[in-house]
Amino acid sequence: MSLPETDVERVLVVIAHPDDADFWAGGTIMIWTGRGIAVTYLVLTDGDAGGFDATVPRGRLPGLRRAEQRAAAAILGAHDVRFLGCAEGTLRPGSKLRREIVRVIRQVRPQRLLTWSPEWNWQRFRTSCHADHRATGELALTAAYPEASNQFAHPELLRDEGLEPWTVAEFWLLNSPAPNRYVDITEVFERKLDAIRAHVSQTQHHDDLAARMRERIAPNAAAAGLPAERLVEAFQVVPNV
Repeated sequence: MSLPETDVERVLVVIAHPDDADFWAGGTIMIWTGRGIAVTYLVLTDGDAGGFDATVPRGRLPGLRRAEQRAAAAILGAHDVRFLGCAEGTLRPGSKLRREIVRVIRQVRPQRLLTWSPEWNWQRFRTSCHADHRATGELALTAAYPEASNQFAHPELLRDEGLEPWTVAEFWLLNSPAPNRYVDITEVFERKLDAIRAHVSQTQHHDDLAARMRERIAPNAAAAGLPAERLVEAFQVVPNV
């Protein structure tokens, strides 16, 4: 059972790479911001190992991808985008990185946190194979509970920065093997595509992007009990109980 939307004022999206949120949850984020919910992105890496244009100097890619992510988020109505700047492929569960996520949780004070599932999903093997995705889920969920809500975890955040403990009420997980919540994004699908296209370094080589995205999410309509022509994003919603 998820929170009533009327009880949600702020959402924190914790993702591994620029474009993760827009590909996987862009329509849902657009619906949330349209309802007046403030959405903050926290991107752990700059996606410096991504891209398909060999003519772009690799040293330019982190700045380029940050700019693309800001533009994409703005299209969806999210204007608070933060980056930790970790190197792609290096994310590992650890106290130091969790502290950075705890800091943002206590700053933003979200009722809802959206992140990657830390579980393997054998139905989407290639997505699960990216170690950054699974590590991000584990980092974000452990940062949220117990650490963000525990005044004795990372005490310097309270002592030096005045960041009071905060409890996130629920979690929405991407690429979960056990989705239980479906969001019909048919009416905002074109805006989701606009946000994805803002990641030019990742998508400019796809002439069939709309068809590819429709194909990727097509199974969700049947799982949600909706007509095949509806476009649906899938999540596992987990209450913090």
